Amino acid sequence: MKLRRWMCGVGLGVCVSIASVGLWPVQASAQTAAARGLPDFSDLVEQVGPSVVNIRTLEKVSARDVEAGMPDEEMQELFRRFFGVPMPTPPRQPQRPNGRTPAPQEQPRGVGSGFIVSPDGFIMTNAHVVDGADQVIVTLTDKREFKARIIGADKRSDVAVVKIEATGLPSVKMGDVSRLRVGEWVMAIGSPFGLDNTVTAGIVSAKQRDTGEYLPFIQTDVAINPGNSGGPLINMRGEVVGINSQIYSRSGGFMGISFAIPIDEAIRVSDQLRTSGRVQRGRLGVQIDQVSKDVAESLGLSKAQGALVRAVEPGSPADKAGLEAGDIILRFDGKPIEKSIDLPRLVGNTKPGSRVTIQVWRRGSSRDLTLTVGEFEPEKPAKKAAATPDRPATAVAKALGLTLSELSETQKRELKLRGGVRVDAVTDAAARAGIQEGDVVLALANNETPNLQAFEGIVAKLDKTKPVSLLIRRGDWAQYVVIRPTR
Repeated sequence: MKLRRWMCGVGLGVCVSIASVGLWPVQASAQTAAARGLPDFSDLVEQVGPSVVNIRTLEKVSARDVEAGMPDEEMQELFRRFFGVPMPTPPRQPQRPNGRTPAPQEQPRGVGSGFIVSPDGFIMTNAHVVDGADQVIVTLTDKREFKARIIGADKRSDVAVVKIEATGLPSVKMGDVSRLRVGEWVMAIGSPFGLDNTVTAGIVSAKQRDTGEYLPFIQTDVAINPGNSGGPLINMRGEVVGINSQIYSRSGGFMGISFAIPIDEAIRVSDQLRTSGRVQRGRLGVQIDQVSKDVAESLGLSKAQGALVRAVEPGSPADKAGLEAGDIILRFDGKPIEKSIDLPRLVGNTKPGSRVTIQVWRRGSSRDLTLTVGEFEPEKPAKKAAATPDRPATAVAKALGLTLSELSETQKRELKLRGGVRVDAVTDAAARAGIQEGDVVLALANNETPNLQAFEGIVAKLDKTKPVSLLIRRGDWAQYVVIRPTR
């Protein structure tokens, strides 16, 4: 899936597509409209329209950069194909007689949308609309223009707040996302392709849509195009329920799938931006993954749920609380973790310094751990584990397709492990399960494997006709794999 966040370049032409129009009996159309109560958005446009603004951004570039930035033939052809007009090129700068370099000039970057959230000039938009801008110009529906000041931008949620010096401005009303229903009519206002105050409408296609981003999105079929970014998604009560942020597209244009940031999440971010200019997020210091059905069954969980801990950062809040690689986090601060993506959202919305209880599943039973939530910071790059064993390999557990050897003390120190056995070769069932040479087996069938003797003892008691789970360490990551017997 390709997700695109859009700003519209300056000087774009208008693309018009012509759709065939079929005939429909007037009487049937009237009856259908009466029966279904098709909405009229005109009152909503009059109510909300004045609160929606056009945002233009500028950046300072040197004359040399302008010359270097002249579009090549391939870029010009791409532009013509998408927009139907020649690509605008910046004028060449005259050489000064004294040989001095011309002063930097402000060049247009792009166009987006936003909406006024308070009468004193606070405006909400997307972070990617204002990212990298040296100057932000806000245009109201009455054609007044203001230079805006960026209060704060949060790339992780793609929310930004800018401020213009004005009073008595029309502001939007915020809606309740929890009341939003799939199939409900919604409307968007923005500046697609630079066309101010364009109104489009559709329905809510899905809620809590996971696109791999930090926030769960509202999916709609409202027409969203380049330049709509940062504009409001509005319900039939005239309330803002989301910020239009992304589209799914294979061609660069609208394809019937667009995504909006839920307004409750956006307000939580914008309040912090207005207060401190940045967003504080909680962190645990773990790397997580989904829990598959096979892993859940092999570990005795009733269903595939929770977040699998693949790695724990040394010295992190999770490490201090006793979390281990291979644990499955089932609840955080009393809230269930249905999917792994639920965890970073819950943790991120928790104030740093808060003490919370987490429930984890470890080796066949659940236990509660208490930790103090830290503050989010960039993750440290993972280190590669040593791959060369200090001792010769010993063939064991051939029934599983594994050749294993002991970990040396040096390897244990480098990997920060108390024990485990190293995989030297894989065949048959182990290879099909995805186990690789260099992996370290930490547990087998919910039992720790500190050394080869312990591993062989567990293998001897296994039912060779049933799948068995292994907790393995690969580099700084830990994960469960399931070896299935050959049938």
